Amino acid sequence: MTVPVFLARELGGAELTLDGPEGRHAASVRRLRAGERVDLTDGVGTVAECVVREVLKDALRLDVIGRYEVAAPQPRLVVVQGLPKGDRGELAVEMMTEAGVDVIVPWAAARCVTQWKGDKVAKGLHKWRSTAREAGKQARRFHLPEVTEPATTAQVEALLAGAALGLVLHEEAAEPLSGVALPAGGDIVVVVGPEGGVTEDELERFKAAKAVPVLLGTTVLRTSTAGVAAAAVLLTRTGRW
Repeated sequence: MTVPVFLARELGGAELTLDGPEGRHAASVRRLRAGERVDLTDGVGTVAECVVREVLKDALRLDVIGRYEVAAPQPRLVVVQGLPKGDRGELAVEMMTEAGVDVIVPWAAARCVTQWKGDKVAKGLHKWRSTAREAGKQARRFHLPEVTEPATTAQVEALLAGAALGLVLHEEAAEPLSGVALPAGGDIVVVVGPEGGVTEDELERFKAAKAVPVLLGTTVLRTSTAGVAAAAVLLTRTGRW
């Protein structure tokens, strides 16, 4: 049986108490019992292997039986995600988190139907970050993905210019994603356009920032699934899978 993972800020010492929302979920929803194993992580690589000593109403008291550090994977995979419609944004974040994407950048592309403005920015970010956190625990990730602030097209250009490799998924590209040469380290940045696709102006700006247009197969994927499909190809080819 897979050992459940919970997030905790404090991982030092021989005994730990898991309380707050995480402790409530472990005690009341997962109904963990004394003697069962759990892993706690801070989400940035530190792991405490624990055994439940006592179950309280909304918390667990734990004995630490081991502690270790997990190195951040290389090369780092960054996906710039054009804002999808409805709840497909959370679907994209969930799948990319499960696959192993390291950074997810919401992008307000020109053809995005959905636009985060005013109160929608904080609400959208909260949903994406909550989704990434929960999916990361489910996937037993000890380095949770970062969901950044929304990026403008100019900020995406800067991100691509500073990457070890920048890629733009485009249905008219000549080079397949499976054939592009990959770096051993640094950031691989992949741009996924919205439902309407990347505009010619956006594509030219990204190419000027050293990004390479690449083709992801002969079929047209939805924006919510293109990111995880591209991630699967890249994670396999870099040896991370």
